[in-house]
Amino acid sequence: MRKAVSVASPSPTSSGLPTARAVDHHAFTVPRLDEAVAFFTGVLGGELCYREGPVEDSSGDWMTRKLGVHPRARAQVALVRLGAHCNLELFEYAAPGQITSPPGPNDVGGHHLALTVTDLGAAEEHLRRSGAVRLGPSDRDGSRRWFLTPVGMLLSLGGPGRRDGRRFVPTPRPRPNAAERSLGLLGVEHVSYTVADLDAATAFFTDVLGAEVVEGREDAADGPDGHWPPGAERCRRVLLRTGPTANVELRQSGRGATRSRPPLNSDVGGHHLAFFVDDVDAAAAHLRRQEGVTLMGEPETIAEGPIAGDRWLYFGTPIGIQMEIINMPDGSLPYEAQTTARRATPGALRWHDRP
Repeated sequence: MRKAVSVASPSPTSSGLPTARAVDHHAFTVPRLDEAVAFFTGVLGGELCYREGPVEDSSGDWMTRKLGVHPRARAQVALVRLGAHCNLELFEYAAPGQITSPPGPNDVGGHHLALTVTDLGAAEEHLRRSGAVRLGPSDRDGSRRWFLTPVGMLLSLGGPGRRDGRRFVPTPRPRPNAAERSLGLLGVEHVSYTVADLDAATAFFTDVLGAEVVEGREDAADGPDGHWPPGAERCRRVLLRTGPTANVELRQSGRGATRSRPPLNSDVGGHHLAFFVDDVDAAAAHLRRQEGVTLMGEPETIAEGPIAGDRWLYFGTPIGIQMEIINMPDGSLPYEAQTTARRATPGALRWHDRP
């Protein structure tokens, strides 16, 4: 793997989430896991690292206490690495009362995945051949195109970005696979979340998690057309640098929103955001002191399965995005004995490093 060039921090992050290294993964609940894995690997060029499940508790309340879903919910899970730095955790749930249609971009809980590619025209042809539907015309400067994927997720493509020392700019892996080459994938540029209160969400990301604002709110509604999916309302938006190798976009829910509450993990379109930390217990202690944060139980260490040794904890936030802190003993996880694929890890990078 290509080594990242960075100026290392002398110690773990001293502000924000204690001992945080990086965004570990973005998680999404899809209607059909097999189809989603096939799309993210066969079309986008991701690598399947492992699958696990069923995750369930047939008689107790563990699913509610630890994951925030119905006690009889049942999940299948897959972890797909996409590009050099991004992990996508994909869920398929069966749950009483499950909402089976994802939220739209104006709705609280709406989201999309933004990829950077070398050639927009070639990437569009590749996606169309694979069943993705182009949404609307290009924006005025031709810098971004929008698609609806066969698994119902909104996807945008942008061209190579310029390094400005602030936002993370993805670069390709040195040995891309055939699908990555056909798509021209450079990497994940950002993941976007629609929230009810942009100011509160931005404050939570900066003050509690230690993120840094890259693009501010004042000019958000007047930016390039490509910031908004076709048909979506222009809204205020913020782009944040979340650690060394990820950007997160937050956007204000539109006046035309039809959903005012975020989806549950078990709903199609449910999602959470996970952070890799050196010390889960220290991070949990910090979060316990934050107004509006709800820890979902206490940290646990997985005892068996493909990621035995993972120490983790979900937590609810006052901004409606469920989150997770984890510490993975990469290099000694059981799944590694079954495949050459590997999760993207922060390695020696720390939160404030800028590779």
